[in-house]
Amino acid sequence: MSVLDRLAGEVRGGGGLLAGAVTSSSADGEHGPLAAGRGEDYALLVEAIREGYLLHYAEGRVVRPDDPDLSLLAGDRLYALGLARLAELGDLDAVAELADVISLAAQAHAEGDPGRAAAVWEAGARVVGDGPSADHEAAKAAWRGDR
Repeated sequence: MSVLDRLAGEVRGGGGLLAGAVTSSSADGEHGPLAAGRGEDYALLVEAIREGYLLHYAEGRVVRPDDPDLSLLAGDRLYALGLARLAELGDLDAVAELADVISLAAQAHAEGDPGRAAAVWEAGARVVGDGPSADHEAAKAAWRGDR
């Protein structure tokens, strides 16, 4: 079963309006190398957060509501699901990293730079799996526009 199929099952299991908006998925989403020993947990939570992001800025892969307002709410719910699972794992550094990814991607979209948003996601997923590179904090500062 793919990570996105697992995510679809999680959302369906929650019932409500979102359960009716779940599509079937057969392909895994993109994610960086996963944390040792907990790869399946990390894959699911990163994909939940990614799905939340997609529902805010594009089209979901798993959840596809017809109502744009429900898409935003679904996106918020999936952000919360992923971050809560990450907090349960006790990886507060990864919680902070994914919170940065969410805010930096939102900033990039607000500034009309979807390419930067994609770079933010790629770097953030890699950090969650492997830890930050030496220049990661400097890259985030540059993306924020810090001097």
